[in-house]
This record gives sequence, C-alpha cells and structure tokens, in this order.
Amino acid sequence: MGILRDLLQIQGVSGEESTISKFILSWVSQRKGNWKVSPEIYYGDELQDCIVLKFGKPRTAVFAHMDTIGFTVRYENQLVTVGGPEAEDGFELVGEDIFGPIECKIKKNNGQLFYDFPRGIQRGTSLSFKQNVRIDEKFIQAAYLDNRLGVYNAMKLCETLEDGVVVFSTYEEHHGGSMPFLLRFIYEKWQIRQSLISDITWVTEGVRHHEGVAISLRDRNIPRKAYVDRIVALASESGIPFQLEVEGMGSSDGREVQMSPYAMDWCFIGAPEDNVHSPDEKVSLHDLDCMLKMYQYLMKHL
Repeated sequence: MGILRDLLQIQGVSGEESTISKFILSWVSQRKGNWKVSPEIYYGDELQDCIVLKFGKPRTAVFAHMDTIGFTVRYENQLVTVGGPEAEDGFELVGEDIFGPIECKIKKNNGQLFYDFPRGIQRGTSLSFKQNVRIDEKFIQAAYLDNRLGVYNAMKLCETLEDGVVVFSTYEEHHGGSMPFLLRFIYEKWQIRQSLISDITWVTEGVRHHEGVAISLRDRNIPRKAYVDRIVALASESGIPFQLEVEGMGSSDGREVQMSPYAMDWCFIGAPEDNVHSPDEKVSLHDLDCMLKMYQYLMKHL
C-alpha cells in the first residue's frame, strides 16, 4: 500500500494535475522493466498533463482521472468550489501561494464559503482537504479516494497488462475537458472501440461495503447494453465478487465517451465509497481488492 499512501499525499485539484502526472511517470520509469510488457509512453504538450500507456496489441482502454475536488480562492476571503466538495464549518484545507504554505479552515456565512487564515491568500490559489489517511483491517479512509483509488487501480493494472491502453486523464471533476482529444488520440492511433472507467462510486441502498466491486449498468448516462452484458457475463465467470449498480444521476468520463463522435463502448467499474467528496471518504479494502482483480481479468478476456 506504500504507493497508494504516496499517491494520497499529492494535491491535485482540477487544473493542477501536473504533480500527479510526474509522480506516475516516475513510477512507470522505475517499474516498467519488471512488468510483463513494457509500454509505449505518450506524454507532452499534445496531451497537456495526461498520460497514455500502450501495451501490446490493445483492444480496450482504461480511463482513470487524476483530478479531485477542492476550492479556488476568490476575493475578500471567499472560496469557489471545484467540483462538488462537501463544505462544512471547520473543515481543514491546505495549499500554497507565492507567500508560502497555507493551512486554514472553512467558514460558512449566509450560504457563502470563506477561509479563516491570518493573512490574505493570493486569488486563484487552489485549496484541498487536509489529508488524514487511516487504514485498518477492513477500510481505508482519507480525502481524495475519489479518484486516487481509480488511479491506483490503473497503475497496478500496468504490472500485469499484456494488451491494452491505460489513460490517465484530467478535468473529470470539471466535466471531462481532456477526454475529447484523448479519445481522438487513441481511436485514430489504435482503433480502440471499448473502454472501462476506473473510478470510485457511491455506497447507496443497493450498493454496499464488503460486497465486491460495483459494475454500473447506468448512471445519468446509459452505456450500450450488449457491451455491459458481455462484461457482466465475464465478471460472473471470473468468480470475483461484484455487485450491480443502477442509478439515475451522477456521471463520469463515460459520459464523454458516449457523447464523442467515436464508436467506443464504455462501462464504469469501481469500488463504492461512503462520505463522498469529504475529508473522510471511506472504502472497503475487500471491495478495492475485487476492483484490482476484476480489471486484470476483464482486460485479459474482453
């Protein structure tokens, strides 16, 4: 879990993913010699902060977004949300501006959000929840589990993947800004027609802790049934515990795949979490393990 702990300590509010990108690239450089297949690496101005790793003869792409929710400093001590963070009085935030490190608290007043800090913070500064990672026999609890666990799953998949594309994207919390050019890149280069969305979903009355990874049949968007049926059939054959999710709200990078001009299928598969978009997100270690195993199985058999 060492690599996961390191990943959880990195700030990466939407728009500031370069630090996470550099962390992933360094990890790939150090580890790829021990993997089943050493990937082709695509990264640079053409892809902004995104990373594309191509293994063997790919049939399927896995997308994992690197950004997270947080806050942007506005004027007069005001905060503007990035994505949909929970924002309660006293929640601790961290960041850094030209004057130095920042550790402050949220203040709510008449429905507006402010920061409590001894000095003014440079406008435009990104702030995120102060991290506090807790791991016991059953759970991991921390900020940013959505979607650092999705990124972790994609990174671990690289160790055994023989054929496939792994994409680390940006701006999912800000409606998929990087997905159109990433989809064009992998479709035109390798004619990829199917994908999996490595992200974290929600605990609900029908999706619970300790019952396996969630395979989403739909959220606000509805993937092609023939493709999802294939995935459910393979999941049943795998023997790996899973549960089926059906929702009418929420979205992911899958929305960008569905709205694109490319004939690419998608399915969201991820462990469920409680306390969503808060400093205390909570995921079952059993469900995370099922997620890791399910991606390895599906990428081999799809």
